[in-house]
Amino acid sequence: MVTPTKTENSNPIIHSDQNALSDQEVLIEGPQYNVPPQKVRIKWYRCHVTREVLRELNRRNNFLGFAQTLGFLGVLAAASGVAAYASFHWPWYVTVLLVFVNGHFWHFLVNGFHELVHESVFSTRWLNRFFLRIFSFLGWYNHHLFWASHTEHHKYALPEHHKYALHPPDDQEVVLPQKIDLKKLWKTSIINYRYPDSLLRSKFRSFTGYLDMGNPWIASLFPGTDPERRRAYVNWERAVLIGHLLIAGVSLAFGYWIVLLVITFPKMFGAWLQFLCNAAQHVGLQDNVPDFRLCSRTIYLNPVLQFLYWHMNYHIEHHMYAAVPCYKLGRLHKLIKHEMPYSPRGLHETWKHIAKILDRQEHDTNYQYVAELPASIR
Repeated sequence: MVTPTKTENSNPIIHSDQNALSDQEVLIEGPQYNVPPQKVRIKWYRCHVTREVLRELNRRNNFLGFAQTLGFLGVLAAASGVAAYASFHWPWYVTVLLVFVNGHFWHFLVNGFHELVHESVFSTRWLNRFFLRIFSFLGWYNHHLFWASHTEHHKYALPEHHKYALHPPDDQEVVLPQKIDLKKLWKTSIINYRYPDSLLRSKFRSFTGYLDMGNPWIASLFPGTDPERRRAYVNWERAVLIGHLLIAGVSLAFGYWIVLLVITFPKMFGAWLQFLCNAAQHVGLQDNVPDFRLCSRTIYLNPVLQFLYWHMNYHIEHHMYAAVPCYKLGRLHKLIKHEMPYSPRGLHETWKHIAKILDRQEHDTNYQYVAELPASIR
């Protein structure tokens, strides 16, 4: 068993250095967002990879980047196109089915968006940023918000009172321990009728320049000392809203109502599949540990789902060495799997295991699952 180094008070050792960045400070491009003062940085356990091998793994490849990015966008275009074609030529029930299926693919946009935020998909910098804006627009996302939020999520810089990574107040993007109400989930994961209304309300509010500064997390990401960052966020919100309203308006004017269902609001449908993939990253696992193997989860998926999910099923590996492009995470996994906990095969086995954890946590609020680790091989 491998256990993190601990101090006398049983807390993992952390290093305090406001200026030092860890070896895995991996949002290597993009804006340098604010890091509040008086934080301490965790010394995370990482499986050993030689410097030469890591340098090769970190090397981005335009060909593989295009294969992943254009391949994924091609899936979206094909699914949306077939659904649109069906609305004019095939029975209505076929159209309904295809619109529903199409929504499943669009939910994985966020995973491509996530990788492009890391700027680890292409070796050419402007390609990362070009496609980031395409993904950001299509998914109604704001990369300025995610740049700021995800920088903190990966830095895991923590306050002096020793709360740990993936934990508020310094990382509120993912807060551990995660708990899920599966009964409520199914009410919105098949068809979410409220999605267009809630989305438009949010975007119209942002259009006016609104930022929820009463939320400490938002306030820390967009401090009053940096009005330019706020302006960039609001301007992108306005551009996305105007762009989508123009597309929807022109489509309706020419009688192409189907565009609203397959391009403007496709994420009304089929959220469940991407959710089951994404939530498996951390749910049921520990907090307060400086070991990604204990607070993140790697699972095996079939090649098609792994492609749609942008290889984020290798999630421990992504956190350990987040500069490694998504299409090389499988190679990294093979190199370090002898130091990794057991990886479930498929979503069925994964969620069967998670359901047991959640059931026990429901009866024992203090229970946290501790993954069994093999002995380290140095």
